[in-house]
Amino acid sequence: MIQVRLYSRRDCHLCEQAISDLEALRPIIPHHLEIVDIDSSPALQREYGLDIPVVEVGVYRLRSPFTNEELKMTLAAARDRERHINMVENSPALEEVRRAGGWSGADRFTYWISKHYLALFNLFVILYLGGAFLAPTLMKVGAEAPASVIYRAYSLVCHELSYRSIFLFGEQWFYPRAAAGVKGLQTYAQASGNGESSDTTDLITARIFPGNERMGYKIALCERDVAIYGGILMFGLLFGLVRRYLPPLPWYLWLLIGILPIAVDGVSQLISQPPFSLIPFRESTPTLRILTGWLFGFFTAWFGYPMVEETMADTRQIMGAKLQRIQGLLTKENIKAG
Repeated sequence: MIQVRLYSRRDCHLCEQAISDLEALRPIIPHHLEIVDIDSSPALQREYGLDIPVVEVGVYRLRSPFTNEELKMTLAAARDRERHINMVENSPALEEVRRAGGWSGADRFTYWISKHYLALFNLFVILYLGGAFLAPTLMKVGAEAPASVIYRAYSLVCHELSYRSIFLFGEQWFYPRAAAGVKGLQTYAQASGNGESSDTTDLITARIFPGNERMGYKIALCERDVAIYGGILMFGLLFGLVRRYLPPLPWYLWLLIGILPIAVDGVSQLISQPPFSLIPFRESTPTLRILTGWLFGFFTAWFGYPMVEETMADTRQIMGAKLQRIQGLLTKENIKAG
């Protein structure tokens, strides 16, 4: 039977309605209801005071306002999840492992990954971004050979156009094309002396030009990519602190806030320039690239990480139960041997 916890307080009409709805659903979806008065603890007041009633069912959480249908769907999802876990735990294959008392290296690795996957994700993004920032740092200290290796490696995944990149250790953070219309900044052509047209020669030059002592040196990822991975990392670190309390992002908000801005900015720029030239020519600004990139990275991580966490939570529960049973078998054997 699933366990339902309702955070409530006295004289709360919505709480009373939630209790009534849960009681009405009990014959359909059997459950044990625990009612927690948030006024019994200042910590609970701070956490739930603005959201009551709040319903917790395993890994699922509903905050007010919610409908009876949403409540029913949440209870059904928790029930189905518990059935799935019980089915896996009681499968013949797992029973065989229990009888054998074995905890394999694959089991150990799977359990470890389920507990530390987020740290691995964050570490990968840190290293990936760190490598991009390392290239201009190496250029600054005169280590051009290793910096060139990094630039070439990152060029496989990013265009690295200098007029769409962030520069470190120079006069400006950005050197946009004149077509971007950014006031108060030297353009890429003015600062570098290179052309900034869409001709093949100018594009190649803009990709391989790393910068110089006066301009500074470009990061090995473009402005938008730096913002994307920065947004992913920011959410990953936040999720590591509050993952239990952060609900998944609805898909429509991900499309509206994460996808739409970067799609409009990027696609309109693309189709306005050769070889397409379908609309009047436009060049996005550094501010727009960074903003839309960050929105895409942060909200895509918000959309995806909670789903990964749900899968990993199931894995942790299954593997943890398996480990406990194996340890119990070993304890019994030790008692018999003693």
